[in-house]
Amino acid sequence: MSKLAIYLEMEGRRAVVVGGGTVSARKVYMLAQSGARVTVVAEHVASTLLPSFQIPQVELIIASYSKDYLVGATLAVAATNDLVLNRRVYEDCQELEVLCNVVDQPELCDFYMPAVIQRGHLQVAIGTDGQCPAYAGHLRKKLEEIFTEQHGRFLEQLECIRARMLDEIPDPDQRKSILSRLVSDESFEIFHRDGPGRWRQFAEEQLHQPSVG
Repeated sequence: MSKLAIYLEMEGRRAVVVGGGTVSARKVYMLAQSGARVTVVAEHVASTLLPSFQIPQVELIIASYSKDYLVGATLAVAATNDLVLNRRVYEDCQELEVLCNVVDQPELCDFYMPAVIQRGHLQVAIGTDGQCPAYAGHLRKKLEEIFTEQHGRFLEQLECIRARMLDEIPDPDQRKSILSRLVSDESFEIFHRDGPGRWRQFAEEQLHQPSVG
């Protein structure tokens, strides 16, 4: 059965990562980028990886794993080389109703962390339902050539004009019609080719021609 694809608000929420290796460091970075408060529990962390865990809103605890560290967490990631320990983390999460991801063991996952392309507020996430994360990573590299920083800057302009429309245009059908033109390939091409100034002129033209479709 397919999983529910959602964007989870983690700002200020607690996440626990068990393990101190390279994979763990990548998960910690992703969680910290989302605004989560991350607790890392590991018996050992290589000196070369320490900088990866010494970042704001990340608490590194050098200790053996205990279920107590999961209390109050929204989600947890088990990323150790010990399969028995990973399963224990999963089982503890089920008992405490904490969402759990066990790296490389899809049968022990309540959620998967997709490969993500980030362009400002624009995110493109690629998942494989846990079947082959490496393929998701491969597709991400290909799509990174398609979705550029320009797409992120274009979204910023769209956010501004959409906010104006919500204030100035009460009719939702009219707003939908205008937005369909503003998000089109033609609209992006104007932004990409002629710059933000010319695009804003184009947007103003659309605002005053709501019947065009």
